[in-house]
Amino acid sequence: MMTATRPTGLTVPPTQESRTRMSSTAVIDLPVIDLVHPLPGFPDLSRFALVQLDDDGVLCALRSLDDADLRFLVVPPAHFFPDYAPEISDETVADLGIEGVEEVLVLVILTAGDTLADTTANLLAPVVVNTRTRAACQVVLDDLTLSTARPVLA
Repeated sequence: MMTATRPTGLTVPPTQESRTRMSSTAVIDLPVIDLVHPLPGFPDLSRFALVQLDDDGVLCALRSLDDADLRFLVVPPAHFFPDYAPEISDETVADLGIEGVEEVLVLVILTAGDTLADTTANLLAPVVVNTRTRAACQVVLDDLTLSTARPVLA
């Protein structure tokens, strides 16, 4: 009988270096992202552009290149959630061809409220991007403490 073991995976630490790298170079270095698995609910869409929406590169849009009307607001989580350190499974690491943590860009999808105080982030299912290959996917983390609607100003 085989027993299931938790994969070792890859933990993306919330370091100052990663905050700077994610917010200052992600948009410049990753204009087009190819999803290796489509986002839930959008099975035919796999090509997206990461578009900077503010001068600091914190707020971005993940815009579909196949459907001009579709975009997701995303942010590197370190700006709002400095302790967020998702553990990425071995399967995801392999699917994205990730060779080291320095190649990982984590983005969380926002649900915009009427104000920033009403805006929430999906911490349970971040978008993980390999910055070297530009391959990405949304992953559902195995962590019951994470929320799909965490206020960004909590």
